[in-house]
Amino acid sequence: MGAYLDLLAARTRAVGSVLCLGIDPDPKALPIGFGTGLAGLERFTSLLLEAAIPHAAAVKPNLAFFEAFGSGGLAALERLLARIPPDVPVIADAKRGDIGSTAARHAAAIFDGLGAHAVTASPYLGAEAIEPLLARSERFVYVLCRTSNPGAGEIQALPVAPDPATGRPAEALYERVAALAAGWGARFGTVGLVVGATAPAELAAVRRIAPALPFLVPGVGAQGGDLAATLAQGPARAGAAGSSPGGGLLVNVSRAIAGAGLGADDPGEALAAAAASWSRLTSVLP
Repeated sequence: MGAYLDLLAARTRAVGSVLCLGIDPDPKALPIGFGTGLAGLERFTSLLLEAAIPHAAAVKPNLAFFEAFGSGGLAALERLLARIPPDVPVIADAKRGDIGSTAARHAAAIFDGLGAHAVTASPYLGAEAIEPLLARSERFVYVLCRTSNPGAGEIQALPVAPDPATGRPAEALYERVAALAAGWGARFGTVGLVVGATAPAELAAVRRIAPALPFLVPGVGAQGGDLAATLAQGPARAGAAGSSPGGGLLVNVSRAIAGAGLGADDPGEALAAAAASWSRLTSVLP
């Protein structure tokens, strides 16, 4: 396996779970006493990390919630990342993807600047737009495939004509993305897919098309996605990830953990309890 998948497998084995802690700190949804400014946001995310990290196989900060505060927000993000133990994979939820020269700077910013182990990326510009990310053999890229938001099907379910060059039949766009990503995975070994738990039938279809690719699955918890279907269909069934603990699967939970601190007498204790509960629900070891 590659460096990232080795790290993920070791951490999954250590915690016995495929829980990914999503850090999406909405300033308007912090517990009483934290305020809505950057200082309160940083204090809350530090508390969230401290409470939940013992139960998480990975951490996924959403960069936009920090970028919204400008340079101060980025500095707060860097301080938060510095507190994550080195054995915990960090996925930068940045949804990058642009022409090659720009993508190369994305790779430098995310992997070198922030030190993230993985990043989310859009395939809309084609392989050349994310190849600088894919080519980093020690890192990893989760390609957006069939996302968890209610409007995902507006574009992702559009029908795509057959491709005589590859033999692909007429199919939905997200299925073509999965097939392309499977090819990129075979070439680079640094590719996974973002597939939402809110679309279990589509998740199963993507798994059939890409049996060896690791999945990052958002949409359980606050979005009400199908956890049982995710745990059944999410693990890889072939390749390096298929033989690892959890099959390379990560189930992201953000608001359902962070929201536990609202109204609690001891927010840290409530956050830890919520993370422990979700870790048990996403357990992959006896």
